[in-house]
Amino acid sequence: MMEELSEHIKLLKKREDRVLIGVDGLSRSGKTTFTKGLSSLLFQEGLRVATIHLDDYITPEEIRYGSSFPEWKEYYELQWDVSLLREELFKPMRKENVLKLPRYDQQYATIYKERLVIEAADIVIVEGVFLQRPSWRGFFDQVIYLDVPRIERFRRENIETQKKIDKFKRRYWKAEEHYLETSQPALKADLVIDLSCCNCTGKER
Repeated sequence: MMEELSEHIKLLKKREDRVLIGVDGLSRSGKTTFTKGLSSLLFQEGLRVATIHLDDYITPEEIRYGSSFPEWKEYYELQWDVSLLREELFKPMRKENVLKLPRYDQQYATIYKERLVIEAADIVIVEGVFLQRPSWRGFFDQVIYLDVPRIERFRRENIETQKKIDKFKRRYWKAEEHYLETSQPALKADLVIDLSCCNCTGKER
C-alpha cells in the first residue's frame, strides 16, 4: 500500500510545481507515524520532502481555553488560528521557500516566530487534524485520510489521559463529530486508509 502511494505521488511530481500532500485524521489515528514512513519512502526514491506537523502551531492556552464558546468549539475554532495559518502556511507553501510561522513552545507556553526553510523540498507533507475544513482543503494536491474508530483511538491514549474521559466527551469528541458532519473527510479525501485493520481504499478526486 505505501509503495503504491509513493508511486502515485511520484507521478504528481512530474509537473514543475511543488506537490502538497495532506495527511488528515482524528486524534491518535496514527498520522505522525504514517507521515514519517511515507516521507522516508519518498526520500529513498530520490525526492526531497519537508514535513509540517500542525500541532506545532497551536495557539496559547489563554486563547483556546476559557472563552465564551462551548468547549468543543474552542477546540475546533481556537486550537489553531485558522485564518492566520491559511495566509502564512497553506497559501504560500507551494511557491515560497521560507515560511514564517507562529510556533508554539510547549515548555514555556509561548509563541515565537519560526523561520521554516523549505527551499529544497519537492514535496511538502502537512499532517494534522481537521485538515479538510473548508478554509484549508483546497490547497492540497492530494489528501490522505486515516480512518480509525473512536474506541480504538481512545485506547491508544495513556492511562492517565483515559481518566479524563469527561473532557473528551465535552471537548474533543463533539468537535470531531462536528468535523465529520460538516466536512465529511472520508468522502472528500483522495485516499482513505483504515489503519485499524490495514484495509485501504482509494478513489480519484
